[in-house]
Amino acid sequence: MSARPMRLGPRSVAALVLVSLVGLTAFCWPLFASADAAVTSHAADAPWLFALLLPLLVAVVVATIADSGMDAKAVAMLGVLAAVGAALRPLGAGTAGLEPMFFLMVLSGRVLGPGFGFVLGGVTMFASALLTGGVGPWMPFQMLAMGWFTMGAGLLPGPERLRGRAELLMLAAYGFVAAFAYGTIMNLQGWVLFQGPGSGISFVPGAPLQENLVRFLAYVTATSMGWDLGRAVLAVVLTLTVGGTLLKALRRATRRANFEAQVTFKAPGEPSPGEAPHRTQITYERE
Repeated sequence: MSARPMRLGPRSVAALVLVSLVGLTAFCWPLFASADAAVTSHAADAPWLFALLLPLLVAVVVATIADSGMDAKAVAMLGVLAAVGAALRPLGAGTAGLEPMFFLMVLSGRVLGPGFGFVLGGVTMFASALLTGGVGPWMPFQMLAMGWFTMGAGLLPGPERLRGRAELLMLAAYGFVAAFAYGTIMNLQGWVLFQGPGSGISFVPGAPLQENLVRFLAYVTATSMGWDLGRAVLAVVLTLTVGGTLLKALRRATRRANFEAQVTFKAPGEPSPGEAPHRTQITYERE
């Protein structure tokens, strides 16, 4: 029996779309604000976003439970992986962008699916912020960005289509590209705090969108491209060297947890078709 990523049902899709729309609005609204807007940065809206994000994460978990049968064992695995990811983050943070946590998030999202992956990414970033003292207005944005990062790995072509070396190469390529995407969207959160017309890379409230996007591209190139490269290269190296072993371990754990299993109770006198009556039993069936 092979371990399959937990599928997305209609309720899971609706919850993920809702939280993603809220996240995109939170990241991008300063680009469309007028120059005389009272607030054109994320410093004031971060507490509101965090207060909204937590119930939305709970909604994703509840929707995934309803759609795919995720149970207490899956929630326990979520906690374990989030704790491991949080412990990995301090090992490289602050050193040329070398953050091994991203490698674990790619593989976890691949094995456990996009809904589980989104929640795992957000919870891991929240736990790591508490562990490292990195709590600030950037934290809810990091939770969203890491949720998208991990969810994307769960949306890649299924393991029944790619296995072995081909699967690792695909995950390495995804980790490389997504590491830059994560850094870019997090730069958008911080860049709007860097305001002023005197610099060619600063955010100018109320300026035309295309003008600010050109400034943003210059800002990313000048400030974080090297940092994102370190994160991307480390994700590729770890995926290609130890990714196969970790994938097997994660899939073995999901098989033992018997994710998406349905429990059916059969009383005496209620045998299955073609089955002789016998004492009460519990059968496990996979969809």
